[in-house]
Amino acid sequence: MDLQKEKEIKTPVSYSSKIRRKWRDIWKYKAMYLMLLPGLIWFIIYKYVPLYGVIVAFKNYSLVDGMIASPWAHPWYKYFQTFFNSPYFTELLSNTFLISFYRLIFGFAPPIILALLLNECRISWMKRWVQTLSYIPHFFSWVIVYGILVAFLSQSTGLINHWIVESGGNTISFLTSTHWFRSILVSSDVWKEIGWGSIIYLAAITGINPSLYEAAKIDGANRMRMIWHITLPGIRNIIILLFILRIGHILDAGFEEVYILYNIQVYPVADIIDTWVYRTGLQQLNFSLATAVGLFKSVIGLILVLGVNRLAKRWGGGIW
Repeated sequence: MDLQKEKEIKTPVSYSSKIRRKWRDIWKYKAMYLMLLPGLIWFIIYKYVPLYGVIVAFKNYSLVDGMIASPWAHPWYKYFQTFFNSPYFTELLSNTFLISFYRLIFGFAPPIILALLLNECRISWMKRWVQTLSYIPHFFSWVIVYGILVAFLSQSTGLINHWIVESGGNTISFLTSTHWFRSILVSSDVWKEIGWGSIIYLAAITGINPSLYEAAKIDGANRMRMIWHITLPGIRNIIILLFILRIGHILDAGFEEVYILYNIQVYPVADIIDTWVYRTGLQQLNFSLATAVGLFKSVIGLILVLGVNRLAKRWGGGIW
């Protein structure tokens, strides 16, 4: 009997048998696959089908001729070369990387800390109020956030400058100062998204087995020990996943917030790739240039995601 089982195990499974087994599994879980289908269709239509438009980056695109009839650019890297040879390229790239880096460094940890604090809060009404107050800013548009910043930071009517003057000081041009712009941009982004970003961490914390905390309590561990040895390891994979995804968007410094907050006086520290593309590529109807820059950003993002994912695997993480 044992020899027969060994022969069955060693016998290679044919390709057709694997296909039939796969279809049996699909039919077995058909309800789940049907639930997956709408999202998959949406993803294909809005994410994969538009990839055909990438050819615009290699063409002298004309609205009259259309995508197919427009002639190919000569040389094929013409618009990439235009972007790389731009006198603002170094400034744009450094501003984009710096703003994204500041947002990553100062904006990644606060949602985790807030989630840990909310999880440790034992006063239910306070926990609900803090959650509500921290979630609300996420639903504000950047136009509203800009209005709030003007109310507080305006050089002529801002509340903070009013306090400075009453204290005997001079007004500070927060919104038009190259020294203050990045700090205001990053801090306002952290304030706006800290509550919303904590939701996924709170959901991950609720999935940790409560018996682990009970066993740690019996062993004499205090709350900080339990956070360090149970909670953080329990949400480590989520932290790594979100970090990798953030790295992939390192060249997305936030077009909407920068475009609304910046002005010509802060261009040297505020002008990023997206805002330059909007002015140079889209306002001047140079769609080929805009597409080339978008493709450049996507390739850099892909390389960073692959690199960080490979690095994360060494610590037992990674997306795939």
